[in-house]
Amino acid sequence: MEKFKVDFYKKEDGTKPVGQFIRSLDIKMKAKVVANMHLLEEYGNMAREPLSKDLGDGIFELRTIEGNDIVRVLYFFDKERIIIATNGFVKKQQKTPRSEIELAKDRRTDYHRRKEAGTYE
Repeated sequence: MEKFKVDFYKKEDGTKPVGQFIRSLDIKMKAKVVANMHLLEEYGNMAREPLSKDLGDGIFELRTIEGNDIVRVLYFFDKERIIIATNGFVKKQQKTPRSEIELAKDRRTDYHRRKEAGTYE
C-alpha cells in the first residue's frame, strides 16, 4: 500500500508553524513527534487512538506523550494521500482547546483557498 505524506501548512510568508513548534520541543519529545509522524504516514486514515484521534469536522490530532508531557499536532487530509499538519501545542488540560481546533480549521480553509487560486507553494 502506498504511504501517505505529511506536509506542514505554510503561511503566506513561507513560515511553517508546525516546523517551528517541533523545533521548539526538547530533543526526546521532538524525536517522538517525528516518529509518530512517520507512523501517521504509514497508517494514514487508518490511524486510530492512541496515535490519532478524530476531533470532528475533518480535523484530527496526532497524539504524543513523553513522560508527563503531552503534545498534539492537528492535521487534515487533502487528496492524493496528503496530510497537512496545521498547528501543534503542548497539552495542559483534558480537552483539546477550542482555539487550537479553530486555528486548524482556519488554516485548512486558507490552504484550500490558496491552493485553488494557484498561490499555495
